[in-house]
Amino acid sequence: MTVAGQVASDAQGAAVPAPGRLYGVGLGPGDPELVTVKAARLIAAADVVAYHAARHGRSNARAIAAGYLREGQIEEALIYPVTTETTDHPGGYQGAIDEFYAESAARLAAHLDAGRDVVVLAEGDPFFYGSYMHMHKRLADRYETAVVPGVTSVSAASAVLGRPLMERDETLTVLPGTLPPDELAARLATTDSAAVMKLGRTFAGVREALERAGRLDDAWYVERATTDKERQGRVAEIDPATVPYFSLALLPSKAATALAEDELAPGVEPRPTGTARAEETPAGPEEVPGGAGRVTVVGLGPGAREWLTPEAQAALAEADDVVGYTTYVDRVPANPRQRRHASDNKVEAERAAFALDLAKRGRRVAVVSSGDPGVFAMAAAVLEVSEDPQWKDVPVRIVPGLTAAQAVASRAGAPLGHDFCIMSLSDRLKPWEVIAARLEAAAGADLVIALYNPASRSRREQLVRARELLLGHRAASTPVVVGRDVGGPEETVTVTTLGDLDPATIDMRCLLIIGSSQTRVVGRGTGDAQVYTPRTYPGGTPERSA
Repeated sequence: MTVAGQVASDAQGAAVPAPGRLYGVGLGPGDPELVTVKAARLIAAADVVAYHAARHGRSNARAIAAGYLREGQIEEALIYPVTTETTDHPGGYQGAIDEFYAESAARLAAHLDAGRDVVVLAEGDPFFYGSYMHMHKRLADRYETAVVPGVTSVSAASAVLGRPLMERDETLTVLPGTLPPDELAARLATTDSAAVMKLGRTFAGVREALERAGRLDDAWYVERATTDKERQGRVAEIDPATVPYFSLALLPSKAATALAEDELAPGVEPRPTGTARAEETPAGPEEVPGGAGRVTVVGLGPGAREWLTPEAQAALAEADDVVGYTTYVDRVPANPRQRRHASDNKVEAERAAFALDLAKRGRRVAVVSSGDPGVFAMAAAVLEVSEDPQWKDVPVRIVPGLTAAQAVASRAGAPLGHDFCIMSLSDRLKPWEVIAARLEAAAGADLVIALYNPASRSRREQLVRARELLLGHRAASTPVVVGRDVGGPEETVTVTTLGDLDPATIDMRCLLIIGSSQTRVVGRGTGDAQVYTPRTYPGGTPERSA
């Protein structure tokens, strides 16, 4: 085969350009920084850049590659004649698509025959459910070709979830969601881990198949992984009407995820023990001269960026290192000057020791927590570990944050308007007997109660027992506020009663506020209900407003 760049001759001896090269270039799942060095080089050097697009003309592949294009390149937009709609083509949908691929290959062949190198952009990997393969099949026997692999959406989904695909002898199965639910269920029931592609309109059938296979509770959903439109959650909790084509369902490794679920602050889903961003953690901290090292424990608030205080923003901006649970570190905007050290959520003491050691070497360290760091979070852990004499000279400062209890209360009205207490229902760090005794005391004192960590997948009975205990002191009509993912993209706030509260609907992303005997629910003219607890208590003397 003639090598591109050489010149051949025709029968009459006239110079004829050697054919160009064809490249299928994988761009990865969406983040332009996940484009490989080789892919970026080939894109910039190509004479022609081709990409597939729907009839609206927008191309995800081109959008990913935009920063690597240069002026003067020829762009070939290969516009699909149909996507999911019907067609009047005599050959039906498949006939229309086959004709389109043949015409597209002919367009690229014209450039190749003229001696131009052609790069065909492909999201993910070119040979992983990619459109490029249809060009490859039609052109690879006539032109010199090369395929540049890319990060697949399956790898990206596993990474953003922080859940391994397989371990040891496990088998990973990749399936299209277009399979009939019966066949899909049979395959899902016999594999260790799986990725189900091509969702969109197939999502309801995929969810049905996961349920039939007994795997629905283990299944995760990821949409547009690594992009600014990324969304993730449990498959069971996703509305089918909101699912686009660029999404997948993932059954992670059974062996790697068969670990006890951690207790988290409301609004956070657990990641498996041991998850860490090793590539963001340096092998050893550098010493900084001057002895200016310190630890600042920073509250990030419950989720929404507008709830981050100016003091917290300043503390994050000045830090040399950011230390914390992976989910919280991800909430801090990346800064190339800083080092980021993300770890699992069960290693609070180890994380605190690591941060103190960095500070002892002169680093300015921000330890990040959701909500307020002093409420069931890292402030106490850092101060407890700092009692060790080796860190007695390391300054520790606490920067407060808006708590989940305050955030949920604000969404509902003012349920914390009178005396209240905050408790965690988790028995990971204290026995249930202590929790029950404290609940009895708070209920007997007629305090409003904010409950953190009300339930998890492995801990369901505590809330059932707590509700029964509270009903011994409170009327069934007592207002209860259930805030879920408040400040996050899936925020919901529900007002119910203690009698109607269903513990089965509560998980670790929820925070509950149990009203006192005086807490009221008032309707507004808009049809909404607001909850508040009066500032006065029967028998008390009303205070003047400040």
